[in-house]
Amino acid sequence: MIDADVIVNNRRVTIEKTCPEHGYFRDVYWSDSVLYKKFSKYKHTGDGLENPQTREDKGCPYDCGLCPNHKSTTILANIDVTNRCNMHCPICFANAASTGYVYEPSLEQVKEMMRVLRDERPLPCPAVQFSGGEPTVREDLPELVALAKRMGFAHTQLATNGIRLAESVKYCNELKNAGLSTVYLQFDGVTERPYIEARGYNALPVKVKAIENCRKAGLDSIVLVPTLVRGINDQQMGGIIRFATRNMDVVRCVNVQPISFAGRVEVGELEKMRITIPDFMRLVEEQTDGQIRREDFYPVPSVFPLTHLIEVWQGSPERHLTCHPHCGAATYVFVDGNNLTPITRLVDVEGLFELLERLTVRIKDHPMFGRVEAIAEIAKELPHLIDKEKVPRGTDVGETILDFLGGGTIESLVAFHSQVLMIGCMHFMDPYNFDCERVSRCAIHYATPDGRIIPFCSYNTIHRKEVEKKFSVPLEGLKKTSPRGTVT
Repeated sequence: MIDADVIVNNRRVTIEKTCPEHGYFRDVYWSDSVLYKKFSKYKHTGDGLENPQTREDKGCPYDCGLCPNHKSTTILANIDVTNRCNMHCPICFANAASTGYVYEPSLEQVKEMMRVLRDERPLPCPAVQFSGGEPTVREDLPELVALAKRMGFAHTQLATNGIRLAESVKYCNELKNAGLSTVYLQFDGVTERPYIEARGYNALPVKVKAIENCRKAGLDSIVLVPTLVRGINDQQMGGIIRFATRNMDVVRCVNVQPISFAGRVEVGELEKMRITIPDFMRLVEEQTDGQIRREDFYPVPSVFPLTHLIEVWQGSPERHLTCHPHCGAATYVFVDGNNLTPITRLVDVEGLFELLERLTVRIKDHPMFGRVEAIAEIAKELPHLIDKEKVPRGTDVGETILDFLGGGTIESLVAFHSQVLMIGCMHFMDPYNFDCERVSRCAIHYATPDGRIIPFCSYNTIHRKEVEKKFSVPLEGLKKTSPRGTVT
């Protein structure tokens, strides 16, 4: 691992390092230094796990497992159930056809991975996502979903290209009945070109059909997931958001993932191709005609005052989103026809966070002041933090906030999400912008068959190949011995 400098100048933030073997590298860490400083204010440090799986030995990010130095618990766990796929995307490098081996943990191995996640302390992992490859090529996927529900996961999620969902309402029903919570649907745009460029064919009709079949099956929590690539779909952000608003009965979120780079890339090409979180915000602002602006987005850990207050008033540990403030950004949008109103236009968000922090201190200092008193105080102060003239018709923002604070549960969070569209961006790292400070705060992890829990970016950048090779079989051998002879 090479030491690097994160340099903030008047316009942007860069990460720079020199390798004795490969020379000097510079990459754009954040393309807007003002937003970088704003987001930096929301840095919160979690306590990590009481029962880490590995020891500190070689240092971050080689001790991943999780190690004692890790500062966040697992909020969402990925389990790659296969690296087989039913597509041949030009931008993908991790499927079975390109690697030459098949990684497909057995049902018992998946069960053991989920057991390790549920055994995390002080709190078990609450949510699991089945990923790949393409998870739906496994015939036992509904069984895996049902197993996750039996093991206590409150939220089960499927990352998919949607082909199998588009083929069969019956299959969508099977997943729904097994307990699937959310479909995390690859969705690169609203015209055919992004799909032809990134996926090799026009997959848009497949996406639309998959959404229609989910609707028929009652799968009413879909996240649209664009892989954002400059020159391919960076002009699609407005269209994707508008598509989501027209399908809010089932679409709950648009979560953008700027492309990460693999292999050797020259510095000039890297700077030309790199899209950062502020670039995403700018695209959204431009393509929604300013209805959603850059200042409407906040970093993921900005909500820490909310969960901290709930933790203090209930007197027991609470899950905190203490990932690095520069890992992701999001906002909530109320939709009224063609009008998009971010929650930040209706609510003094920073004032609300300050109120929650004051109440947390008050509960700590005054034993007679508890949950009931805190909610009463919030109810009294909220009208001063809400601009009633901008609230969309039929919407009671204050009541929505109080319902969530009063419940403090996944059910109350689901109820809140049913009234708004979440728009977010998570920028996963690659070798050029890799930052161990971000890794040590990661809250999205991979579970692996050897009993480890590995942060998302360190897994995909460093550990994936080692894990998959250890638990894989050669592709050619599988073709000869298995009915799954059309592996891709």
